[in-house]
Amino acid sequence: MHPGMMWWWKNARRQGCGREGAYAGEGGWQAGPWRGGSGDDFGGGSFGVRRPLRFLAYKLNLSEEQVSELAKILDELKTERAQAAVDDRRTVAAFADALGLDAFDEARAREGGDLRVKSAERLRDAVIKALGRIHALLDSGQRAQLAYLIRTGVLSL
Repeated sequence: MHPGMMWWWKNARRQGCGREGAYAGEGGWQAGPWRGGSGDDFGGGSFGVRRPLRFLAYKLNLSEEQVSELAKILDELKTERAQAAVDDRRTVAAFADALGLDAFDEARAREGGDLRVKSAERLRDAVIKALGRIHALLDSGQRAQLAYLIRTGVLSL
C-alpha cells in the first residue's frame, strides 16, 4: 500500500462512509481470510485478496515476489473458505430436512453433521497448509511482525 493511502484509510475509518463495505475497515482485510467476516464459522462474506494483500505488503514490507506468492496462497484459502460456506449451507439444509418430516430422520441429520465435520477438517487443513507456506515465504523479521499482528487481533485466522 502506498503511504499516501494511509491518510485516506485512517480518515475513512474515523469518519465512516455511511454504507457497509465502503472503506478498508469493512469488508476488506478485516473480513478477509484473517477475520471471521460475516460472523459465521467459516469467515464467509465478501472478501477479496487485494485488501489483505495490500495491508500485508505494506506492514511486512514484502518484495514483489513475496506479494505474488502470498496472493496465490490467499486466493487458495479464499476458495477453500467459499467451499466451506457452501458446505455449511448444505449442512443446514440437511438439518432442516431431518426436522421437516413427520418423523425425525436421524440418518439425514447425521449426514449433515458428518458434512459439517468433514468441511471443518478440510478448512483446518487448508489454513495449516497456508500458514506453512507463508512461514516459508517470509523472513524471520516478517514472521515476527505477522505473529504480532495476529496476537494483537489486527489480523485473525
